[in-house]
Amino acid sequence: MSHQQKRLFLLQPLGFVMDNSQQSKDSTDRSDLVSEDGKNSKAVLCQRCGSKVLCPGMAVLAEKELFLPSMRKKSGLRSADGSVDGDTLTAHWFVDDMFNFENVGFTKDVGRIKYLICADCEIGPIGWHCLDDKRSFYVAVERVNHA
Repeated sequence: MSHQQKRLFLLQPLGFVMDNSQQSKDSTDRSDLVSEDGKNSKAVLCQRCGSKVLCPGMAVLAEKELFLPSMRKKSGLRSADGSVDGDTLTAHWFVDDMFNFENVGFTKDVGRIKYLICADCEIGPIGWHCLDDKRSFYVAVERVNHA
């Protein structure tokens, strides 16, 4: 594969998505990240290596409460009681076709979930995908940069 080809390991946009069962607990103003049609107005980039995950206009801002494990070494994720350290995040970029991603990888199945990672540096998880819904991919706004 040439260096300039898209790197897809597995993952399209529509209107604004809202999970009505959860209200956003995050009051951060993200108006500079969202275009008038509700899509991402800036490229979505990996926080570690700067690799492009999504081009502008490829995702919509969604409010959905999802748990993502911490972005640390595997050895540091489990606590003494066996629970996984992580964050419950509510602001995500929703993508409905895996081929809209520029550069994303997937973890092995964790139950019915695959976590999204940067395909270049393998940092993550940056997002979440449930195997029960082949057209729903979520990238946590707080775990990526925008430019």
